[in-house]
Amino acid sequence: MKRNAESGFTLIELLIVVAIISIIAAIAVPGLLRARMTGNETSAIGSLKAVTSGQVAYSASCGNNAYASTFVVLGTPAPGTNQGFISADLGSIAAPLKSGYAFTLGAGAGSAAGPNDCNGTATITAYLGTAIPQAFGTSGGRSFAVNAGNTIWQNNTAVAPAEPFGAPATPIQ
Repeated sequence: MKRNAESGFTLIELLIVVAIISIIAAIAVPGLLRARMTGNETSAIGSLKAVTSGQVAYSASCGNNAYASTFVVLGTPAPGTNQGFISADLGSIAAPLKSGYAFTLGAGAGSAAGPNDCNGTATITAYLGTAIPQAFGTSGGRSFAVNAGNTIWQNNTAVAPAEPFGAPATPIQ
């Protein structure tokens, strides 16, 4: 009689496979995290561009040549329309969180009270919008700011660039 040979993997073979998978994961995960951070930063830049476009449209059509002081005001539709000047993901709350970034919008340097807008809400003559990573180094590695000059500035820190913009902050080209 023949004896049946045991088939399967030995413990050593399984450990080698686990070690190889661990090495591949250790190489791939940091690249994935960097890609996620870059995506979050790109989303923050795009959101601040939407804020500048929304502020220009608001100023021209509803703000009497002044700017909205909060995201909620910028997200409020003008009379006779049903859509705000920015999307609801930014314009529905005062301090939105989006793609790992915390956004703020308020009065910029040298701002004064402006006339009431078409909804009867007070306006401001200059604004400052910022985007700061919620977890610096994990959700983003740069902070951003924009004002009525419509140029987005960046810092490689957890603090948004301050007005007047200049070194160490750099404009995004």
